[in-house]
Amino acid sequence: MSTHVEQPYAYRRRALVEPDWTRLPGWRGVTEQEWASAQWQRAHCVKNVKQLRELMGDLLTDDFYADLERDQADRATMSMLVPPQMLNTMVPATEGEMPCAGADFTAAFLADPVRRYMLPVFSDRRTDWPSHPFATRDSLHEHDMWAVEGLTHRYPTKVLAEMLPTCPQYCGHCTRMDLVGNSTPQVAKLKLAGKPVDRYSAMLGYLQSTPSVRDVVVSGGDVANMPWKNLEAFLDKLLQIENIRDIRLATKALMGLPQHWLQEDVVDGVGRVAAKACAHGVSLAIHTHVNNAASVTPLVAEAAKAMLAAGVRDVRNQGVLMRGVNDSPEALLDLSFALLDEAMITPYYFYMCDMIPFSEHWRMSLKEAQELQHAIMGYLPGFATPRIVCDVPFVGKRWVHQVEDYDTERGMSFWRKNYRTSIEGDDVEALSREYVYYDPLYTLPKKGQQWWRTQGDALEAHKAAVERATSSREASLLVLH
Repeated sequence: MSTHVEQPYAYRRRALVEPDWTRLPGWRGVTEQEWASAQWQRAHCVKNVKQLRELMGDLLTDDFYADLERDQADRATMSMLVPPQMLNTMVPATEGEMPCAGADFTAAFLADPVRRYMLPVFSDRRTDWPSHPFATRDSLHEHDMWAVEGLTHRYPTKVLAEMLPTCPQYCGHCTRMDLVGNSTPQVAKLKLAGKPVDRYSAMLGYLQSTPSVRDVVVSGGDVANMPWKNLEAFLDKLLQIENIRDIRLATKALMGLPQHWLQEDVVDGVGRVAAKACAHGVSLAIHTHVNNAASVTPLVAEAAKAMLAAGVRDVRNQGVLMRGVNDSPEALLDLSFALLDEAMITPYYFYMCDMIPFSEHWRMSLKEAQELQHAIMGYLPGFATPRIVCDVPFVGKRWVHQVEDYDTERGMSFWRKNYRTSIEGDDVEALSREYVYYDPLYTLPKKGQQWWRTQGDALEAHKAAVERATSSREASLLVLH
């Protein structure tokens, strides 16, 4: 007689639901027509505590606002900017009654996965290790690899074009927090010096003169913040460069502000560009950034399907692995199935959260990431099984199981690579060297944490050496032992 043993994860198709925005006091009179308007969404983004209070009424306690204000003053690397579409997915109350105003709703709001990374509060952050000792503003050294202003040539055949430094929404964990968004009390943001038209011309000139590049990620910031006519003009010129075979438009707004991508002029414009791309034999795709299944609503699905109908070859998701947001097999699989089954978005990557300041509470260890990758295998189609990747400084994206060596006690993983970046043309040892990535320190055993605490002067001296080496293109040679 056989016995039935349940699978570790039980697949169940879930219909998407748009949360009722009128449940929130400040939106009780908002009509469906207003909600569907990209202009209304942009005009009603929450940019400060005062606006959040006006929206939430008595739902949140004063303690929550004090917690939020302290974070904005002492920890936040990104200014507050949350579109109504994203706020509406926090404590959505689509599978039960909404918690009572006050303590109950505040507790649910604090626990909400979308809130955790879009509206971080001081009590979310680590107090023992708020930042890793080696956290840096530009943790991936993208600016060191600018071929021209805003154009990062990091991989042999691929470039990243940072078109603008703004987004429709600002995520607390943003890897480009040194450039994107408004300055905060903790971070004076860098500024793009050149005029947009001059920067775009320099980018195109570099690509025309560099036939080894075939793939351009058009990003920022978020391309949804570019006037469509300006973006289309750039894409038209990009399509005239014979060596460009792949163009990827990077926009979290497909999820955070799907109303933008549903506007008639944008849909028509994407159709024109897609037709030209097809005629030139170029693959045009959209890459978005969804971190939790709660964010996948009918409007998001409608926007993604509108892009596919307009002729985009694929819409793919590049999420970020974060504690409290998507740190379980269930959360990752629920999100992947919601994207694939209901929105026709291909789950593609989950990046380990980068080593920027004040991000330790989000970051997970390499071991945890490896366990999650193992746990999600076999449920999704192979082409839609997301890879969990570690973006190793001076190396690039590596599947989490590609690590060469791993000191789990000190939280140091060692990696190799098979190509030189644009700043390593004369580095004969670039392909034989081991490069280091660091786990969040609070995940280490006590002995490992104690080791880091005892480094003291050695750690400060090493950090100074890293800063000097970065400016001389030698940072990858330095490993703390």
